[in-house]
Amino acid sequence: MRRHRRPVVRRVRSVVARRSLGRPFGRLWAAYAVSAYGSGLGFGALPLTAVLVVHASPAQVSALSAVGPAVGALIAVPLAPWVERRRKRPVMIGLDLCRFAAMASVPVAHAAGRLGFAQLLVVSAVVAAAKIAFNAASGAFLKTLLPPRDLLVANARLESTNWSSIAVGPPLGGAATGAFGPVATVLADAVSYLLSALGITAVRAREEPPREAGAARAGTGGALDGWRHLLAHPGLRALWLNNMLVAGLIMATEPLLAVLLLRDLGFPPWQYGLAFAAPCLGGLVGSRLARRVVARYGRHRVLRTAGTLRAVWLIGLALTPPGTAGLVTVIAVELAIIVHMSLYTPVLATYRLEQTPQHRVARTLTAWSTGQQTAIAVLTALAGLLADATSPRTALTVAGLLILATPLLLPRRESLAPAAEEATAPAGSGAG
Repeated sequence: MRRHRRPVVRRVRSVVARRSLGRPFGRLWAAYAVSAYGSGLGFGALPLTAVLVVHASPAQVSALSAVGPAVGALIAVPLAPWVERRRKRPVMIGLDLCRFAAMASVPVAHAAGRLGFAQLLVVSAVVAAAKIAFNAASGAFLKTLLPPRDLLVANARLESTNWSSIAVGPPLGGAATGAFGPVATVLADAVSYLLSALGITAVRAREEPPREAGAARAGTGGALDGWRHLLAHPGLRALWLNNMLVAGLIMATEPLLAVLLLRDLGFPPWQYGLAFAAPCLGGLVGSRLARRVVARYGRHRVLRTAGTLRAVWLIGLALTPPGTAGLVTVIAVELAIIVHMSLYTPVLATYRLEQTPQHRVARTLTAWSTGQQTAIAVLTALAGLLADATSPRTALTVAGLLILATPLLLPRRESLAPAAEEATAPAGSGAG
């Protein structure tokens, strides 16, 4: 009897793993995919436009990459209460249209012969602010769209789409830039936001407006309420601090690795692109495994184990040798990081939504993103200064050693409270 039962159980599990989350989520997922692939295609298009079209100086290009997103993060902070008090689907559509208009202004100005560096800087800041606000609104909308049991599956599917777009988009964008120039990829990115807005418009899901108590709370709590929630919750606080350091240290190594591979080790550009694009396919593996691994081992063990393993490989980049062995080393290290990161991220995203009342989701996600962007900017700047004073390999070594301490910040089991959706929400807050 047991022998006959096992294949049946496996088939049932397989069907459950591939179950549909409904047409509204399918349309939302499709809109997300269009936007993600457009952004992948246009990856690095603004800095390339600054270099090749505007003839910006190295200092200006650095400012475009750092100051623009930093200013965008500051703009997003006061936007959070405004997002919280409104239906999220119209907000998402409006933010997509805002990004479309900002990005489309670049090819329009270029065609008119009036494109300048100041415009690129403004576009970078506007797109960064709209991205943070959009992600906050979409997280809140996803929580109202699906029951709690489906959030992990949904986040895993979005995560897999994100990594596949990073694997496919930049190489295609590089080819398009070579053939048509960087402004063409900026236009493609702009059109993807327009298509995303149309896709979200097609999501026919009833969304209740925030109720009076929730809206009042958003107004009095203001933008800082998201930080208050993160710092007051033991599990979220630990995960937030850990994530800021891990993301900051990993992202700080990207410019260092570019200098090491392209200048010091003499990698050709195609190998450099391959070293970053190929490992992104590992994101499909980790994200697809997330639900099964959580079902088997439990959320706490996955967060602790995957959260640790995503941090232990970075030191390997400092040991990159020249030649083919170096290319294989970089691909292997990046693959190991991305597999564990893509397994960890949807579990983290689901827990964060579960532990945040509906009337605080937008502000909490904005606070999370702003903190992460700030950590990336600060640690990238510090790593660059260290590399200038010593060498890129030394700076990579320091980053790899520092990140080994980050698992100490991961929460203990008692800090990871079970989902408590409305336990902390005021009556009539409009959650869910």
